Amino acid sequence: MAEDEDVFLRARQRSYKGLTEDKEKEWKGPFYFIQAADPQLGLMKAWSVGDCDGGGDEWSEEVRLTKQAVQAINKLQPQPRFVALCGDLVHAMPGSPFREEQERDLKEVLRETDPNIPLIFVSGNHDLSNTPTPETVEQYCRCWGDDYFSYWVGGVLFLVLNSQFFFDASRCPQLEQAHESWLEQQLHSAAQSSARHVLILQHIPLYLRSPDEEDDYFNLQRDKRESLIHRFRQAGVKAVFSGHYHRNAGGYHDGLHMVVTSAIGCQLGEDTHGVRVVVVTADEIIHRYHSLDQLSHKGVDEDLKKLLA
Repeated sequence: MAEDEDVFLRARQRSYKGLTEDKEKEWKGPFYFIQAADPQLGLMKAWSVGDCDGGGDEWSEEVRLTKQAVQAINKLQPQPRFVALCGDLVHAMPGSPFREEQERDLKEVLRETDPNIPLIFVSGNHDLSNTPTPETVEQYCRCWGDDYFSYWVGGVLFLVLNSQFFFDASRCPQLEQAHESWLEQQLHSAAQSSARHVLILQHIPLYLRSPDEEDDYFNLQRDKRESLIHRFRQAGVKAVFSGHYHRNAGGYHDGLHMVVTSAIGCQLGEDTHGVRVVVVTADEIIHRYHSLDQLSHKGVDEDLKKLLA
């Protein structure tokens, strides 16, 4: 569908249609964007019955919550520059039952997003599988656009990474190497660029609370984590935004923010369904989680809106 090409497949050839350096490299003042994660259609049912491998045969609640998020975002004034969905768009793994139906229903909801608000898609483990293959990556890219790319907004450089390659690339080593070569080039360019800030979007957090924490399903292995932190800091990266944990978490270490945002969909902790509002000023990145109910009824917190003046 031509509509799908415009809305869901703007990330092509490692860039994003309309958000290029040529068009967006100049800083024009503060702006904000919405970072969301894990709508994961199907997980709420699967979690409730204790069968996260095959129990996600209902997803009406996730559809309702995603609709609420879209409707709330559409009402925001001023509008966010974009919405980033940081992975696990649906629960069914590639090749699993319900996969196509979940993707279809998610797209139906997301098409209601105001067309002036670009949608940025970040691949997660349920989008690619825990151990991705060339086939699962290709399937994702056909549906949602490139699995990694860069784009610019208002003088700020954003890098969208495929964190599954950091987690387990044993079945796609050539793709992992291509991603690594691209990332090295991007980080080198970022260090030399005129970008006001450099921000990274990925699904799996570097860490949940502290860079020296133990390895966990919800973070990256320590040797990979430490290497990435070092490389990101050398390139001047200011913050890494992620999801995956279905709870809010994160930390700050040596000038690098690690921001872990809870889910639109299934909550695994005490947080409520929501999204993160991220304000970008000349010197700072200020962010705050907003529940969907709060965003629907009150919009962005007033103190954050004042930063945009």
